[in-house]
Amino acid sequence: MKIVVLDGYTANPGDLSWSALEALGQVEVYPRSTPQKALQRMDGAWAVLSNKVVIDDAMMEKCPDLRYIGLLATGYNIIDIAAAKRRGITVTNIPAYSTQSVAQLTFALLLEICHHVGAHSSKLKDEGWESRPDFTSWDYPLVELAGKTMGLIGFGEIGQSVARIAQAFGMNVIIHTRTERPEALLPGMQYVSLDTLYERSDIISLHCPLFDSTRGLICRESIAKMKTGVILINTARGGITAEQDVADALDAGKIAWMGVDVYTQEPPPAGHPLICHPRCIATPHFGWAPYEARVRLLQIASDNLKAFAAGDPIHVVNS
Repeated sequence: MKIVVLDGYTANPGDLSWSALEALGQVEVYPRSTPQKALQRMDGAWAVLSNKVVIDDAMMEKCPDLRYIGLLATGYNIIDIAAAKRRGITVTNIPAYSTQSVAQLTFALLLEICHHVGAHSSKLKDEGWESRPDFTSWDYPLVELAGKTMGLIGFGEIGQSVARIAQAFGMNVIIHTRTERPEALLPGMQYVSLDTLYERSDIISLHCPLFDSTRGLICRESIAKMKTGVILINTARGGITAEQDVADALDAGKIAWMGVDVYTQEPPPAGHPLICHPRCIATPHFGWAPYEARVRLLQIASDNLKAFAAGDPIHVVNS
């Protein structure tokens, strides 16, 4: 069984093992693949694993041996799901492997906005402390989270984890989601309409999937409904925000700060309006990537393929 990994570097830059996959067949791992190279490498493959390499209907048509596509991620928008189903190709994803990691980054971004630890540390190292007249100083307004209201858009496993952490900080939590599950709420949490969330939230954190209905959700019109001075966090998908609209709102002070790990185009173009903005804390889409999360990712990827080969597939997204 020929198994091809089209873009293995990001999941495993060399600190993990592919041995669990290698136990299932002949494995070819490529760090990165252009569309043309991907098609060549998929030739004769029974199973293909991809993180960001797009696999469309035309590519599937040219790979008659292909029976399985395994995502090395949770999202599956890079695969033509309908075409795969029509051709009898099973597609699986990796659910919940980075829940705690992304929730952790959500608060890393928020806490950096609240205290600017990195900037204060750098200034202290660069300029010294011994010549200052006072025992303390700060260059940004410092923010206490207790008593603030955090609005969560999306309430899957990551959103629920973020909500629990927010409550531990003494924050009030309100939520808007497509599917309300009362049993998922802890005491003090409540579901609200989107407009109510915009109106009441001091911090808005995005945890919803990127669908047609959520593309550009955070835009000029929705931002106008928010509190002046709101903090916006996006660790979900870049396309959920209209990035220039957010940058304009940062310029105007409507949004006080943004923390962002995801972008509409990745890598983003030079001069990206958020990455270049002085009141945006930007990170390079690495919320999913702690070592422990990547260990889980590769294990689940192997389990997915093993289950499929045994005739009992799991985590199927095109059933």
